[in-house]
Amino acid sequence: MPRFGVSRMLPYRAEQLFDLAADVERYPEFLPWWQSARILRRDDQVYYTDQVIGFGLVGQQFSTKTVLRRPEEIAVTSADGQFETFELNWRFEPLSPSRTTVAFTGELEFRAPLLRGLFGRIAANNVSSILSAFERRARRVYGRAPR
Repeated sequence: MPRFGVSRMLPYRAEQLFDLAADVERYPEFLPWWQSARILRRDDQVYYTDQVIGFGLVGQQFSTKTVLRRPEEIAVTSADGQFETFELNWRFEPLSPSRTTVAFTGELEFRAPLLRGLFGRIAANNVSSILSAFERRARRVYGRAPR
């Protein structure tokens, strides 16, 4: 899968959006394709997870390392042998006390051609839906921003 990226200005503080993105164990509640996410270990500003994403009957388990730089950035990598490349990055740039530009970028490529084709095409076409799911989650957790 080629590199991907999407960004959006949201009417929330950077700290609020950072906290939503860092709360990986809640991903299955609101993110499409996330079937499970469990933190295995925490070390200061780093945590290690086991996660499962899936489409229909096909699921894929993977492990990640997440580095938190609150409130500016979250960097997620995986050293699983199943990936050629796995790098996800969240950036939070405050525009004002109540507005933040959120950028979600990365590169994800499975080693196995079948998985690369299946997950790559679906993910490439739906990256913006991940950010949209976070925006809906922010509205549920923090409420609508005043107009």
